[in-house]
Amino acid sequence: MKDNIIATEKFFTKHRNYFFDFRKAVNNKNFINLVCTEKQPDNTYKRACIMIFEDHFEFLIEALSSLFSNAAHEVGQRDKPAGSQERAAGIKSWDVADRPREKLLELGRAALSDAELLAMLIGSGTPGVTAVDLAQQILDSVDLEMKRLAELPVDALTRFNGMGVAKALSIISAMELAQRLAKREAGVVWMKALRG
Repeated sequence: MKDNIIATEKFFTKHRNYFFDFRKAVNNKNFINLVCTEKQPDNTYKRACIMIFEDHFEFLIEALSSLFSNAAHEVGQRDKPAGSQERAAGIKSWDVADRPREKLLELGRAALSDAELLAMLIGSGTPGVTAVDLAQQILDSVDLEMKRLAELPVDALTRFNGMGVAKALSIISAMELAQRLAKREAGVVWMKALRG
């Protein structure tokens, strides 16, 4: 049994054809099939294809959203009159010694603030807002209380601009690991106290 096409969109240019198919695979999983065919000088076509399965649709949407947001920012910066461009606000524009990753490598984990550690999990911010800024916004929302941060659900984290499901799940996973470690450490202390 072949894959079933549920919906399709296509458009054509002089030398390229694009096909976007939403399909159901033989294992009943949905996927998106993107195909580009390009006409060659000998009148044959070169074909490129990518498939994205439903398990990854959320990541695809998040990645495309980030891509278009960053592209819009870059185009906006490029279109400003000469001399009026703002200095890049991203972490890459910071002094190397101030960047969280480099600071962690050079000085160790204790040298990083809570916002910098959280930014390491977030990975990237949005145009004009660094991962550290985003981390600080999240921490401020819970009054800097780690216990409250550990209890935030996915939807509470994704309400922040720049926080998708993948980033939220990274934070939730890290907080769960920290809580498990704390419980195990407390259990060890309790057992030692019992043994006297």
